[in-house]
Amino acid sequence: MNTKLSILLTALILSLPLCAKTYYIDSNKGNDTNNGLSKNTAIKSLARANTLSLKPGDEILLACRQVHRGTMELKNVSGSKHQPIIVSYFYHSKIDEEALPIIDAQGHRNGILLLNSSHIHVRNLRIKANAGGMLNGTGGKNNMRCGVLITCDHAGEYENISLSNLHIKDVFYADKSVIRSKKETNSANGTQAYGWGIRFINRTEGSVFKDMKVESCHIENVGHTGLKVTAAKHSVQDIKLYNNTITHTGGPGMQMSGVLNGHVMGNAITYSGSTSDSRKWGRGSGFWTWSCSKVLIEHNSFRFANGPADSAGCHIDFNCDNIIVQYNVSEGNAGGFCEILGNNYNCAYRYNLSINDGHRIKKVNGAFQEGKVFWLSGFNGKGKAHNGPFNSYFYNNTVYVKSDIQAKMAVTRTAQGALLANNIFYIEGTSKLVMGDQYKPATQGESLIKNVVFKNNLFLKADNWPIDVLIQDEAPVYGDPQFVNIKGNAIQDFIPQNTVLIKDKGIRIETIPEDEKGLYIGLELKEDILGNKIIGLPDMGAIEIK
Repeated sequence: MNTKLSILLTALILSLPLCAKTYYIDSNKGNDTNNGLSKNTAIKSLARANTLSLKPGDEILLACRQVHRGTMELKNVSGSKHQPIIVSYFYHSKIDEEALPIIDAQGHRNGILLLNSSHIHVRNLRIKANAGGMLNGTGGKNNMRCGVLITCDHAGEYENISLSNLHIKDVFYADKSVIRSKKETNSANGTQAYGWGIRFINRTEGSVFKDMKVESCHIENVGHTGLKVTAAKHSVQDIKLYNNTITHTGGPGMQMSGVLNGHVMGNAITYSGSTSDSRKWGRGSGFWTWSCSKVLIEHNSFRFANGPADSAGCHIDFNCDNIIVQYNVSEGNAGGFCEILGNNYNCAYRYNLSINDGHRIKKVNGAFQEGKVFWLSGFNGKGKAHNGPFNSYFYNNTVYVKSDIQAKMAVTRTAQGALLANNIFYIEGTSKLVMGDQYKPATQGESLIKNVVFKNNLFLKADNWPIDVLIQDEAPVYGDPQFVNIKGNAIQDFIPQNTVLIKDKGIRIETIPEDEKGLYIGLELKEDILGNKIIGLPDMGAIEIK
């Protein structure tokens, strides 16, 4: 047989389900003595569904307009690359199609659990899990409730898990009567049992998660983090978080640890660190990374993060490298805009828009950190000597701060290698230097800062950048960029109209002295935050004037 034809036939065979089955779950009309292989012989419960012996290409479909109580657990189950196992919905009549099935996991650990599993696609479901505790009480930190949990307890390679169009709302471990203390909110990540939206957890030695994707999911009103990845370094690889909406989470909107190669794009995150329910943690950035490598964070919006500490729009926690924050909108976040902590290498904020970030004031309403527009911090763990960050790039950002917010900046003495260029700092009020108050900031000793390129930034006024900050612009520009609408919050509102001051006035970005790596996807961009092409020299700020 012709080799090419043989390959084609093999691919065709692999793409066809082999004896695949579709199982139906109907909580109203089903019966657990049924085989579940048709709508008329549907099984009734999730508990019965958990006993199915699933093969590549199989489907589990839940009836629309019904509440399915309990938890769905797929343990040691694997589809294949071309024949994933599908978990989704069916409807009896067309009118039911828009009323997606609800999994109510009150009193259970998870709405959906995927354990030691690969090639699973879960889509078009609603999940809630409000209170109920479990196992005789709240227990300790390891007790939790998740809308969806993907994890493993055996070494191996687990891949191709996809979650799409899931609506996860009202996930709490504790009952409504529980009230979090100030001490609990001030702890590093919380010490009690919480509800979470979606979690990936890989703490098993010798295991790797690959090719994971969460897309077009909506997460709302959960006790802690909306979407969280927890793993040993580089044990989650190639994860994509696309076009999700996350709002009113008690902790961060999204957070990832241990990731190698991540892409976070098109997400809208609002009101992280919410205190709208007494069971919420009450603190959290819109998004943050820890111990991650090569993560691209672009075209997202991070708005109205709250909390007495952290709670920036998007911050880069310690032990990371090559985290690129570009083309995002950051608005009204208590903790601030740019935050790069210690032991970080070759990270960047570029072509972002920041609106009224960093309004938090230390010692006001329980805050124990200042909010900051710009912060380079050497913190890399409690009790450790400050270190870095190293080779931090901050260019072509547009920063607007209204008159009733004092803009604050902090730069640690241990920072080495920094580039700040082509940014617009439109600060209507006053600015000041503050301490990098992450436990014990480096306040004494000789500054280690070297290899700083700080020039060609546009300031509204000469005092926009405090004179006592350790790094200073060697060639600043002053003037009004004349934004379209400074009271707005859309990107288009901050298009500059002062062509003479803005157009082609940027400088080309080159690597920081002694930095042999630059940024892993390159320093030069072809488009601005709106997708306008950058022709010739870049303009000042995040938006190119057409």
